[in-house]
Amino acid sequence: MLGSGAEAVKRAFDVMGAAVLIVLLAPVLIAAAVAVALDSRGPVLFRQRRTGRHGREFHVLKLRTMRVGSERQRQALAGSNETGGHLFKIRQDPRITSTGRWLRRFSLDELPQLFNVLMGHMSLVGPRPLPLEDSAFTGDARHRLLVRPGLTGLWQISGRSDLSWDETLRLDLTYVDTRSLRLDLLILARTPAAVLRGNGAY
Repeated sequence: MLGSGAEAVKRAFDVMGAAVLIVLLAPVLIAAAVAVALDSRGPVLFRQRRTGRHGREFHVLKLRTMRVGSERQRQALAGSNETGGHLFKIRQDPRITSTGRWLRRFSLDELPQLFNVLMGHMSLVGPRPLPLEDSAFTGDARHRLLVRPGLTGLWQISGRSDLSWDETLRLDLTYVDTRSLRLDLLILARTPAAVLRGNGAY
């Protein structure tokens, strides 16, 4: 568990880390944004309400990977959900654009969330923020709300979307209960390899 001093250090690390990554990855982010714009009509950025620390809502930022209007098709595709629980994932989701599938493969669509980290909505490491309609924060799951949601976490280095909701929740609760600066650094160090392998990316 982190004390108040360690929490302050974690926040400072988040701000500095996000700022450095934005500068270093700016060419990648710009190229990906151009690819989104050329591939399909609609905004480059996708904003979606998510649940943050202590249940506060915020808009998570992502590069758009689906066709405009895809959110309205979700109910019709409910029977194809491969994850279950409070997650919605389809391995061959027909709503995803060709560029979007490539961006998801390497998690490049998540890069705008570095700005969420700067704004204090998220941390570099933590449980993933769930969409409001996916969130069932009752019982043990409410424990996730004690920390800021993260850009990466134990879920990402352990299988991503290949994990069931119960497995994802177990990893999230493990992180909340055992979090430390050392664990954050370990997760960050293992994230690039997990992203490049692409396991569970869909």
